Amino acid sequence: MGCGISLKKNQANKSERAIKAAVLIQRWYRSYMARMELKRQYALSIFQSIEYAEEQAQLQLSNFFTFMLDHFTQANESNPEISSHFVSIMGNYSTAGSDPAMTEYERTIEVPTSYYGPRLCFPLTVADTHVLLQAFKHRQHLHARYVLQLLHETRKVLQQMPNITHLSTSYAKEITICGDLHGKLDDLLLIFYKNGLPSEENPYIFNGDFVDRGENSVEILVILFAFLLVYPNHLHLNRGNHEDYLMNLRYGFTKEVMKKYQCHGKTILHLLQDVYSWLPLATIIDSKVLILHGGISDTTDLNFLNLFQRNKLKSVLRPPKSNTEAINDSQRTSLTGACSYVVEVKKCSHILSKEALRSTSASGDRRQYSKGEHLDNLCDRSISHPVLGVQYCKPCSVPTPYTSPELTAKEWKQVVDILWSDPKHQNGCTPNKYRGGGCYFGPDVTARLLKRYNLKMLIRSHECKQEGYEVSHNGKVVTIFSASNYYEEGSNRGAYIKLNPDLIPRFVQYQVRKSTRKQTLHQRVTTIELSALKCLREKIYTHKSELIAAFRKYDRNCTGKISPSEWVSAVESVLQLDLPWRTLRSRLVYVARDGNVQYLSSFDDFEIKLPIKEVQPSLVETLCRYKTDLEIIFNTIDRDHSGLISIDEFHQAWKLFNLHLKTDLNDESIDSLAHCIDYNKDGSIDFNEFLEAFHVVHKFEDRHSS
Repeated sequence: MGCGISLKKNQANKSERAIKAAVLIQRWYRSYMARMELKRQYALSIFQSIEYAEEQAQLQLSNFFTFMLDHFTQANESNPEISSHFVSIMGNYSTAGSDPAMTEYERTIEVPTSYYGPRLCFPLTVADTHVLLQAFKHRQHLHARYVLQLLHETRKVLQQMPNITHLSTSYAKEITICGDLHGKLDDLLLIFYKNGLPSEENPYIFNGDFVDRGENSVEILVILFAFLLVYPNHLHLNRGNHEDYLMNLRYGFTKEVMKKYQCHGKTILHLLQDVYSWLPLATIIDSKVLILHGGISDTTDLNFLNLFQRNKLKSVLRPPKSNTEAINDSQRTSLTGACSYVVEVKKCSHILSKEALRSTSASGDRRQYSKGEHLDNLCDRSISHPVLGVQYCKPCSVPTPYTSPELTAKEWKQVVDILWSDPKHQNGCTPNKYRGGGCYFGPDVTARLLKRYNLKMLIRSHECKQEGYEVSHNGKVVTIFSASNYYEEGSNRGAYIKLNPDLIPRFVQYQVRKSTRKQTLHQRVTTIELSALKCLREKIYTHKSELIAAFRKYDRNCTGKISPSEWVSAVESVLQLDLPWRTLRSRLVYVARDGNVQYLSSFDDFEIKLPIKEVQPSLVETLCRYKTDLEIIFNTIDRDHSGLISIDEFHQAWKLFNLHLKTDLNDESIDSLAHCIDYNKDGSIDFNEFLEAFHVVHKFEDRHSS
């Protein structure tokens, strides 16, 4: 009997130990998963903060384009060809009235017999959409003639659509809503595989940002436009903030088009810009669910948005002129020849600098001044950029031909807000300082707009979410993002929404996986984390001079060390990124045994790939920092898309850029740089080699990889 009791005790002890072991394992597993999730979240926050900083830089660059358009004529009077070319590229491409008809494309653009890609006949059929899908799955390209014909027909269909499309679930019973795709063809193909192709029984809404970043933006547009032509009442497209030719210059779509369609790329881009302008701005389902790309503001007026002529707005990065800047263009004969300007002194509040202008009546008299006589007499004044709030100097008399005199400031702001805004947790409406455009809108702003228009919910996109979607504002705002692996493979899932008549969204998640399929969770998260940290360190390196100056304000004794809190304060003040620097500090800089930070170690891992010793370090750092901006500018100046620009063109572009940035780099430095990067001394610069020369790279293996 004693043996039986002893046996029972042993069994009880074993069970107790097993339970304790299970609890410990569960606790360890939860802790491990929490650490992995934390790493993934802060990696995502790094990617997102850098992305928003780039978008802000793009808006600042549009400010620079305004500056260049105002000054390029005067700077290039000796070369009117460059001047007119720059204006034609950076101005609004006007295709109305000059775009060839379908038959003209067929007559002028021959499809060679050697072309083995898909061939299209218009009007398109369902069979044509299947042919396109199969061709793109096998990485074939559609011939330029068919692309142009497709864009031509798409524009005709879009022109018949309202600014805000109204749909009902009573017919198809369920509508699929997709968010940003950003050129990721595999995600679109996966959506169609899981959810079925668009049809009368399976309608879709694609909520903007079809292009940029990914490698297959052209293919995504072709597929969406083809289905739009076949099912114009069952596939619907909203405009996103990347359906904008100036955004495409920075984020890759322009380069993709020119690479795939060298001879006809410019024509495609010109026509596509007009197609963008005709995309509807929003969709409303069952009079209850509002779908738009970005968000809203406290001044969003859906009635107003539904009525204005949307195609006037070619780019939201081109704000309309205020009344004080209005110019009578009817008297302008050319940008580079003799022309007249009309100055309305009544609306000009700044002081005119010359006696000839002081005599002008302030009662609203209008006087004409010839260009040669009076351009230098007109003073500069400070203009507040409507998106950024930054100041820039602009001669009040110089016309900018790209702006539409018909577009009002209210129309422009209404569209900026719905394309660029993001929700926030706090009440109120504030400028979106991290993106540089639109606003942050709180739950109270959402509630007021929904109540005003008797709506139930707002569905928007515009932000990458780790799970592919996010619900906020007490369930009233839903963010949907359909590009998986947006920043790095494994960084996020994609998702789409199924909406039925009860208007309760059902989320379907997915993730395209290739190389990560066989990796463990730890390996996948580590890859994402290291990629994010690499991007952040590169950002830190390109601000090296500013950061060192900020660090040394705390290091008055030149010890090379500062406290961790001082390091965080310096980095925050220079980089202006919304990041948990205290958490990230240990991954970015060495901490000595005394607890202080060795701040110069922030830059240890990096160097310029091909340093040019003849050029002063400050110029090298500036070129690294603004490499993307300069690539856009050089692509603009490169008239024949050869990849080459002359030293004179480089000099003019950099001088203007230098003037805009108000840097202290002198002409000798620029000349020295230009001749140094003219490697074969033929008077031309291959700016792809130039940009590669200023690429930031790791000097050593990542010291944190362990």
